[in-house]
Amino acid sequence: MADKRDYYEVLGVSKTASDDEIKKAFRTLAKKYHPDMHPGDKECEEKFKEAQEAYAVLSDAEKRKQYDQFGHAAFEEGAGGAGYGEGGFNRNGGFDGSGFSGFGGFGNSHSGAYRSPDGSYQEFHFNGENMDDIFGDIFGNMFHGSHGESRGFGSNGTYEHFTGNGGGFHSGFGGSGFHSGNGFGGFHQQDFPQKGSDVKASINVTFDEAAFGADKRISLSSPDGSSGAPQTLQVHIPAGIDTGKSIRLKGKGMPGTGGGEPGDLLLKVTVGTRPGYERKGSDVYTTISIPYTTAVFGGEATVPTLYGNVICKIREGMQSGSKIRLRGKGIVSMKNPSIRGDQYVTIQIQVPQNLNYTAKEKLHEYARACGLERSNANGSHVA
Repeated sequence: MADKRDYYEVLGVSKTASDDEIKKAFRTLAKKYHPDMHPGDKECEEKFKEAQEAYAVLSDAEKRKQYDQFGHAAFEEGAGGAGYGEGGFNRNGGFDGSGFSGFGGFGNSHSGAYRSPDGSYQEFHFNGENMDDIFGDIFGNMFHGSHGESRGFGSNGTYEHFTGNGGGFHSGFGGSGFHSGNGFGGFHQQDFPQKGSDVKASINVTFDEAAFGADKRISLSSPDGSSGAPQTLQVHIPAGIDTGKSIRLKGKGMPGTGGGEPGDLLLKVTVGTRPGYERKGSDVYTTISIPYTTAVFGGEATVPTLYGNVICKIREGMQSGSKIRLRGKGIVSMKNPSIRGDQYVTIQIQVPQNLNYTAKEKLHEYARACGLERSNANGSHVA
């Protein structure tokens, strides 16, 4: 027999833990590892069985006393303890088929089974309490009808019929309660309230809609593919959104089943372009041209931004390709609307064209003064 972990260690509690602490620890593990929450995951299934086995002992005062005195040996066959012997559940799940009637095995206990992913039935058993709250924690409202009718395990250890319009167990467990030979109907997952699937679509927005935010109406075909007029939806475009991001419309996806809520619609965004602007994250990049004389002598230049024109100072001797940074003139941050990116302006210098004779001579004088050219004997200019 493989070594078993200490039951207190399994539940993560001390040996002096109160009944409430033990119950709380089991609830946490049951919610985390229940096989119906992890279909096909054998590791979670084993952890769930280990937790329920530990809880079945530690939640019962007499069994806990025996365990504290003798350990796991108290429940081995032939040890005389009140364990998993004849007439109850075996460790590997399901019934052992001998002497089981009603909810036996642990006296004043609640026991049952679930269908594991491989089709077999695995047991669960709890002692001396109404388990609706624990199962409600694990499965939500699947143990309750839509009209508030109580569903669950009765305090006398008998099975109470699961009905109602809100889903839950379909036709109970294959008949009226548990008894040898009747088998199990099991959990019928399709009868549980389940959220509908999410639906993905795309949406195109303009550069300005993405930069400043907008509300727009779109038309989409029905998410379930049925024929009929397209549905018209109002979509809020948050300021600062960028290409590749998604907008979630809650409840606009596929309908749920068994009374479950519908899924969501996820709209993947593609942002359009704007002439003269390039966006990189929250920053924008533009280019302006300045006269040759402004670049030489310095001065001012008008720069268009998303928020209107601004006047920038051009320093003397500005070179073509130089950049000016305008703080806070970029795109607003989606995470923090008080923060904006920056605008980077690249300077291009306009080369003079169609100069008259006087202007050309002045430029030659400038070139000679700078040592960039000289005049030859016939008066022509040599660079």
